[in-house]
Amino acid sequence: MTLKNMKSGFTLIEMTIVLFIISLLILIIIPNLNNQRHKAQTIHESAMTSMIQTQIDSYLSTFPSSDVKYNSLEQSGYLTGKQVDEAQKEGIQIVNNHAQKN
Repeated sequence: MTLKNMKSGFTLIEMTIVLFIISLLILIIIPNLNNQRHKAQTIHESAMTSMIQTQIDSYLSTFPSSDVKYNSLEQSGYLTGKQVDEAQKEGIQIVNNHAQKN
């Protein structure tokens, strides 16, 4: 075969190998992304619960004999409406003046 008959480009085998390698990389990366997302969500929920408990403790230092609810924390300025909505969305409840995740 002469040089004039050679065509430039990739062969079918080369393309298949490249696609196989890309598929393997995707199979490795996707589970890690899901694990990282789950880990970040868990950390966020823990931080949110801790923040709510801190605000409950601050509220109780000012109003020691009260039963703490989200609306009382929001009305007194200890939490914003957005924080209350996020906490309720995540299933954080106030039970006996303690924040807990269901």
